[in-house]
Amino acid sequence: MRSHEPRSTSSCAACKLLKRRCSPTCNFAPYFRSDEPKKFAKVHKVFGASNVSKILIEVPEDQREDTVNSLVYEAEARLRDPVYGCIGAIALLQRKMIELQHDLALARARLARYAANYSTGVAGTELDRLTMTGLVRDEAKNLLQHLHHIRG
Repeated sequence: MRSHEPRSTSSCAACKLLKRRCSPTCNFAPYFRSDEPKKFAKVHKVFGASNVSKILIEVPEDQREDTVNSLVYEAEARLRDPVYGCIGAIALLQRKMIELQHDLALARARLARYAANYSTGVAGTELDRLTMTGLVRDEAKNLLQHLHHIRG
C-alpha cells in the first residue's frame, strides 16, 4: 500500500498548494506526491481540500488510491467541460459507439450481400471480386480509424 511507503522529507503536493506543513500522518501525502502538483490542484479546484479530506477518511484505506484516481478523472473532466463533466464524456462515447455499431451493421450487410451474390455467381467476375474486396477493406479501415479516434 502506498501509505506505508517511505516518503521524502518534502511536503506533498496538497500541503504545498495549501501552504501548510506536511505531517507524517498527512492524509494527502500517499496519493498526491510532491512531483505531481497539478494533480492535487485540479482536484482542489473542483472539490475543495476539505471535501477531498473527508472523502479519503470515509473510504477504506485499500480503496483510497482508486478513489483519488476517480476524483482526478472527474476533476479533469469537469475542468474540460464545466457543464457536463464526466457525463459529457460518457455521452460522447455512447454516440460514437452507436455510430460504430451502425457502421459495423452496414459492413456486415455488404459482406452478406457479397457472399450471397458470389455464391450464386452474380459477382463472379474477377473485377467484381476485387472491387468488393476493396470496399470491405475500406470499411474495415474506416472502422479501425473510428476506434483509434475514440481511444485517442
